[in-house]
Amino acid sequence: MVLVSRVTEHLQNQGAAFEVIPHEQTYTSIEEARALGISAGEVVKTVLVGASSGYGLMAVPGYRRLDMRLVHQALGDAHARLATEEEMARDFPDYELGALPPLGALLNTPVYVDPEVMAHDEVVFAGGTQTESVKMRTEDVFRDGPATIVPLTRHPEEEEKDPLG
Repeated sequence: MVLVSRVTEHLQNQGAAFEVIPHEQTYTSIEEARALGISAGEVVKTVLVGASSGYGLMAVPGYRRLDMRLVHQALGDAHARLATEEEMARDFPDYELGALPPLGALLNTPVYVDPEVMAHDEVVFAGGTQTESVKMRTEDVFRDGPATIVPLTRHPEEEEKDPLG
């Protein structure tokens, strides 16, 4: 498929070892993990955030929710927000909704990675479509462009302590 070939061509040009894994159509990282028969912790969810300086890709574990307060801190922008579907379709038309890969160099967008993602030797992420994922060594995913390792999610026990959530 054209979409994954853009991702795979980029990865091949980087000299990265990777595996493309076809699966049934999924719309969330949890569904993607189930379709692949793996833990949701092994799936990297990529969330596009709009900020005054442009877009940022937030790479978080598939079973975690992005904490916007932590995103604001990471970007140094209190007005950063989730990108809209219209913005994603307009500015990233080669990728299906919810299937952006966490490849900043490919998308010409800075990447921010939750430290928990880096705890895995290998991860799986959307390859540009809702029916294909890419599996590769975690360090290789983020080596082709600058990636900022910064907390982007709160652990459930932290949420319980914080009444504001």
